[in-house]
Amino acid sequence: MKPARIERAALVEAARAAGPDAPTLCGDWTVRELLAHLVLRESRLDAAPGIFIKPLAKYTEHVQTNIAARSFDRLLADVAGGPPRFSPYRLVDEQANLGEYFVHAEDIRRAAPGWHPRQLDPSVERGLVAVVARMARLTLRGAPLRISLTTEQGTVVSAGKGNPVAVIGAPGEITMWAFGRDDALVTFEGEDADIDLLTKVKRSL
Repeated sequence: MKPARIERAALVEAARAAGPDAPTLCGDWTVRELLAHLVLRESRLDAAPGIFIKPLAKYTEHVQTNIAARSFDRLLADVAGGPPRFSPYRLVDEQANLGEYFVHAEDIRRAAPGWHPRQLDPSVERGLVAVVARMARLTLRGAPLRISLTTEQGTVVSAGKGNPVAVIGAPGEITMWAFGRDDALVTFEGEDADIDLLTKVKRSL
């Protein structure tokens, strides 16, 4: 099974175990609302632009609310089924969805107390390294620090300009950090003042 499909299945499993009303790390969204977001993203191309474009957000919220009203079992099935036939996500599943589904699976898991990191499939870890490299070049390019995202195999990517600081962890953990999550098992190397500044750097789109 390809990495994006592995993580899609992991998300569905995490959502089913948590239940529709469980919290997530996505602000005030419950599991139900997070699933509705994922269904909208892949199947409602008319509403998806509002995820990123503020003037269109009201329509996106309206559509997402309607999707969230579906039964929980249907939402799980809609997500598990993957992008519909007409969705462009079918053509770029690995590139567009591996990071999305890994992070959102962890948004569900890590919102519960006592979470622990999963043992990831090696193909997923390799795929996440590529995701992090692409993501960080975009989101960290304006950072006032030279930020290196590093695993035990070495530096994955460096971005930004300024004093050097390293974010160190397993591929899944630096992925969570690069996507703006603080619930990530990473350590930092650098001067204390630079590490303090690092906590204020915007990391997500």
